[in-house]
Amino acid sequence: MKRVGIADLPLHRGGVPRWLIDRMIKLGSEIVHIIDEEYGQKELLARLANPFWFQALGCVLGFDWHSSGLTTVVTAILKTVINREELGIIVVGGKGKKALNTPEEISTYGECIGLSSSKIELLKRISRLTAKVDNCAIQDGYHIYHHSMLITKEGYWTIVQQGMNLEKRYARRYHWFSEAIEDLVEEPHTGIISERVEPLVLDMTSKLSRNARKTSVDLVNDGVRRIKRLLRKLRSIAHQEGIVKWLGLNESYTSSYFKIPYLSMPRSINWKAVEQAYELSPKNYEELLLVRGMGPSTIRALALISKLIYGDEISWKDPAKYSFAFGGKDGVPYPVDTRCMDDAIRFLRDVVIALRTDEKNKRQALNRLRILQLKLRN
Repeated sequence: MKRVGIADLPLHRGGVPRWLIDRMIKLGSEIVHIIDEEYGQKELLARLANPFWFQALGCVLGFDWHSSGLTTVVTAILKTVINREELGIIVVGGKGKKALNTPEEISTYGECIGLSSSKIELLKRISRLTAKVDNCAIQDGYHIYHHSMLITKEGYWTIVQQGMNLEKRYARRYHWFSEAIEDLVEEPHTGIISERVEPLVLDMTSKLSRNARKTSVDLVNDGVRRIKRLLRKLRSIAHQEGIVKWLGLNESYTSSYFKIPYLSMPRSINWKAVEQAYELSPKNYEELLLVRGMGPSTIRALALISKLIYGDEISWKDPAKYSFAFGGKDGVPYPVDTRCMDDAIRFLRDVVIALRTDEKNKRQALNRLRILQLKLRN
């Protein structure tokens, strides 16, 4: 199981015309069937877990490359196409309120493809944990508002979820795949891509943050009283103007960075959640994240105590590694992964050629892939 990427996209407003939706459904259905028949369901989920391939699929279906709307529309198309067929795959969740229905849909649709009750409960846990990781363990200023999960009858799964930063007008997309990960809370990223790399991100999934994760668990198991005492001590030695020094960050960073809410000292802690964690006695960081009410502020407070009181390292580096920007731009230090894109386009081209659709639609899809590849080369 491995999260294979993150993609940042500018937020776009506006709906998709009905005629385009109908065309996307028809073409998407054929693409899903060809991959299922020729490569298998596991390969389909692996491809959808690749942010490059997912984005290229959206372009083939007729969507603009640079648009946050691609995520919600493509997953909605996949949900429509896959759930109405008997392929042994289900798609659950979606945008907004639909994301909140994910557990119920896992139960309902999971039974339809023969998943055991224990497997269904495990998938519910994974669904909730992935959202907690991207909302709380990685604090990058993007808040999850879209969560979709694709599940096969064998129990393989892919998760595509998207977070929003309204202030900066960007959305960030997160991909997960069950068959490539070793640890759900430690560096589950590979092939990460982002149009915008944030200067400072609290990344508790980093290997560098491993000891801080352990200390965070130990702290809640020691009880509320100790955390309150340590938090008072923390605030006395690390005021906002001096926090850069205390955290051991580069002196070029100014305290203005810490006016960003997700990087500032937490003003309030969910003490009920801390008390509940103490009662539950979490054995690891996964269990800590899954405690009800254990949100970003509390996770950040535990991380800062681990760093400033006990000296544990924590990572402030954005886990994004590659850029979607054609040709690169200021403030984006990473290039487009052209090898990964070439592989995605080559695979999609083979799939499109094998489609049983009319030649006009096939030529249009191939032309969109050709234009995409030319853009990446310029």
